[in-house]
Amino acid sequence: MSTSTAATTEPDLAPASDDLEGRIIVSLRLLAADAVEKAGSGHAGLPMGMAPAAWVLWSRFLRFDPTRPDWPDRDRFVLSAGHGSMLLYGLLHMFGYDLTLDDIREFRQWGSRTPGHPELGHTPGVETTTGPLGQGICNAMGKALAERMLAARYNPDDGPPIVDHRTYVIASDGDVMEGASHEMASLAGHLRLGRLIILYDDNKTTIDASTDVTYSDDVLTRFAAYGWHTEDIDDGNDRDAIEQALHNAIAEETRPSLIRVPTLAGYGAPDVEGTHDAHDGALGDDQLRRTKTRFGWPPDEMFVIPDDVREHCAKLADERRREHDEWERRFDKWADGHPEQASEWRRVHARRLPEGYEDVLPQFDAGEKMASRDGSGAAMRELSKILPELVGGSGDLAGSTRVAKVEGDEVKPGDYRGRKIHFGVREHVMIASLTGIGLHGGFRPYGSTFLVFSDYARPAIRLAAMMGVPAVYLFTHDSLGVGEDGPTHQPVEHVPSLRTIPNLAVLRPADANEASEAWRVALERTDGPTAIILSRQDLPVLPPPPRGTIGQDGAWIRRDSDGEPDVVLVATGSEVWKALEAADLLASDGTTARVVSMPWREQFLELDPQRAAEILPPGIPRVVVEAAVPMGWDGIAGPDGRVIGVTQFGASAPGEVVLENYGFTPENIADTARETLAASRSATEGTRR
Repeated sequence: MSTSTAATTEPDLAPASDDLEGRIIVSLRLLAADAVEKAGSGHAGLPMGMAPAAWVLWSRFLRFDPTRPDWPDRDRFVLSAGHGSMLLYGLLHMFGYDLTLDDIREFRQWGSRTPGHPELGHTPGVETTTGPLGQGICNAMGKALAERMLAARYNPDDGPPIVDHRTYVIASDGDVMEGASHEMASLAGHLRLGRLIILYDDNKTTIDASTDVTYSDDVLTRFAAYGWHTEDIDDGNDRDAIEQALHNAIAEETRPSLIRVPTLAGYGAPDVEGTHDAHDGALGDDQLRRTKTRFGWPPDEMFVIPDDVREHCAKLADERRREHDEWERRFDKWADGHPEQASEWRRVHARRLPEGYEDVLPQFDAGEKMASRDGSGAAMRELSKILPELVGGSGDLAGSTRVAKVEGDEVKPGDYRGRKIHFGVREHVMIASLTGIGLHGGFRPYGSTFLVFSDYARPAIRLAAMMGVPAVYLFTHDSLGVGEDGPTHQPVEHVPSLRTIPNLAVLRPADANEASEAWRVALERTDGPTAIILSRQDLPVLPPPPRGTIGQDGAWIRRDSDGEPDVVLVATGSEVWKALEAADLLASDGTTARVVSMPWREQFLELDPQRAAEILPPGIPRVVVEAAVPMGWDGIAGPDGRVIGVTQFGASAPGEVVLENYGFTPENIADTARETLAASRSATEGTRR
């Protein structure tokens, strides 16, 4: 079809000449379509449909400063439907963030600042990495909770607030389908997070088909049942209705809000708008030309942003900058009157620890018996006395994970002065909202549950590691030692699985003293999350490691021999003391053993080879012991070494009985060491012959 024919047979969607906002919205729609067309991939459907709602939000409500994207009291905008990234990139560019039109042209290309889905730290103005559906709305809940907790902590009774912002979200049908959205909606409604506002893009399309084939929920009724305020708009192009719905949501201080915005995916594209074919992929040259003609745009030009559009956006951005300037003056006045609080604010927002904080970390007397979870709990109690920013809780397991006695009151619906959060049986939203709390600033978040339940939260753990969020995960009940609860609750594959996540520090301390030291590692990491793996069963307390050793080397020599050892025993967690007893058994027949505790394997693997050789000397046979799937240990054991691990699920019986039947005894470790040593000597003799 020719351009001229298209212009006469297809409905004209061009805004009136005096409708500047309408032309801005067309600019956003076609900027997305052009970027996807040039890239040959992407999702123009959502940006083309949701451009009016996004424009109303950004131009009439959102508080931001393009020159200072990290302004503490800015509103947070989360594009949970991250596949619609070009909508966000278009807004950032048009409002003057450090994102050029050349960056837009390089959408989805190697090295560009406009990746396929928004990435934190990659593009100025992006608040969280999104794309896996359901994650963004859960992050947003954490941000909204952090805002309320900061406001309760710092806002003065005798003056204007310094914490006074909202969290806005654009979510898709896919976001509200994902199971995590149910956890989020339930908890946010319970906590009465009235400053969380979601614009729900109800375009009724997914990649495969119309949502009719998979989805018949009454979404508004569902969210209302969770305690949310809901709004319904008849037409997603009705800017005044969108504005009124947002005003109504803002007035709801005690309920989060969901605003349904019915749209057509790919709005304006003649043959595909409103169908699942518009969800993703380029429109194609003919379809794109016809779309531009309908909007009154030059059909042969790409990446067109009229001058008056740019000027209007620049004017609005300048107004937002003045709001930021006013906040800075307000903050300085508050800081002058509240110097101690201001000092704390600056420290925690910079993620700095107070000097000498490590002095409060407890050390325990060797010879006692206690679970490593108890050592962690004791460390947390002391740390919480001097770190007001330490906030978090558990997935209904505070007593079991030993976080129940941490200093501070509980966070309650409508009362956010506390520090302890009851997440309920919601592991996924617990971890994802910790990410939001950490990204928001002002806190160091932690969450806890049984190790076997970390699977429920793995997508959120992965994204936290990708974004470098310094959250702390306490995973207890770490092995076959869980005992009678049986194989469903005995994690055998979870530790090695977590170790495969880049930038996630996985520490499995040997006892209460190593657990205390693991907290030092977790707090001093500011560029990624830390998982501390803890035992349920009591373990012998061993002499503490030298301060900083675990963080520096990931491993240390627990017991050494006079001179070069015959064999090296490497163990983690609750198997370390058994390796030590195995060394005693070996000594009884004249075999000398070095015992190495390796709580943070990946850190050890990053060591300079010379330093690593000081801990694991080359040429000495090694036996590695861990009550888990042995994946990844071959490199530590070496070609002539052995790994004692678990290659099947557990069994229901007392923990020590299960461990004994799976070979985790000093006797079996010693026997394996003897066999390994004999095989090594035999191979050496064979070589000599």
